[in-house]
Amino acid sequence: MAQAAAVAEQPRARRRTGAEPRRLPYLLIAPAGLLMLAFIAYPVLSVFYYSLQNYNVTKPWKNGFAGLDNFTRVFTEDPLFWSTLGFSAKWVIVQVSLQLALGLVLALLVNQTFVGRALARSLVFSPWAVSGVLTTTIWMLLYNPSTGMSRYLADVGIGSYGTSVLSDTGTVFWAAVVAELWRGVPFFAILILADLQSIPKDLYEAASVDGASRLRQFFHITLPHLKDAIILSTLLRAVWEFNNVDLLYTLTGGGPAGVTTTLPLMIANTGIEGHDFGYASALTTVAFVILLFCSILYLRLSKFGGDRT
Repeated sequence: MAQAAAVAEQPRARRRTGAEPRRLPYLLIAPAGLLMLAFIAYPVLSVFYYSLQNYNVTKPWKNGFAGLDNFTRVFTEDPLFWSTLGFSAKWVIVQVSLQLALGLVLALLVNQTFVGRALARSLVFSPWAVSGVLTTTIWMLLYNPSTGMSRYLADVGIGSYGTSVLSDTGTVFWAAVVAELWRGVPFFAILILADLQSIPKDLYEAASVDGASRLRQFFHITLPHLKDAIILSTLLRAVWEFNNVDLLYTLTGGGPAGVTTTLPLMIANTGIEGHDFGYASALTTVAFVILLFCSILYLRLSKFGGDRT
């Protein structure tokens, strides 16, 4: 009887000892996971809560539960919401497309073997280490009508003296685009270069033996291998560009005439300058839902993580 009980106990003991190693990693990361959840969940839930409230610190007598009134105001009573949403979409599409194209070109260039490659890579990647406010300061000096590029262009007959590209509604968008490109292109170059270096050289050698040109190698070897890196980097960059506030706020302030006001910049102005935190929270909630829906749709349509062939 004792021997039979010992034999029956052995599988249970093995199950217990096998389950403990599987649980150990989750137990080790649990404290950090709980802290991250607390720091993320609390702000998100707070925004959802205040989006259902009338909360304006300058008019405390009007504060209280508002239900869906803030959301009704967003979609039916605020034309500025639709204009800023349209500009945000334009800003994201232009920025991500140009940053991806230029970042891919730079990554392909610095992936080649040449004298001074390490220095070239450092110069290409250095703008990514510069903060948004410092980037804005640099480009404001470059765009200064008295001491910046426009003065020297006017010296050679391009443009006129005293012209500021940041105060002209016809040029301010592309001026802001160029400033953000300088900071954003290295992000794509870094990620794409890292993935380029993981492509086996044997594939290119075999393709060359088979007579494939450089162009065919690029479309049939390089691009398929870079698929997941491109999808992930474009998604991350699209979210960051949609939420871009620092550069546009300090470079143009949303002007002139509000033509460079994005939805997050409108939210910041509504909450910080207008003190209407209830309505700003409703705008934030709408922006969150838009980003979540677009991200899921993009990952589904792009088949992220699927077969590269």
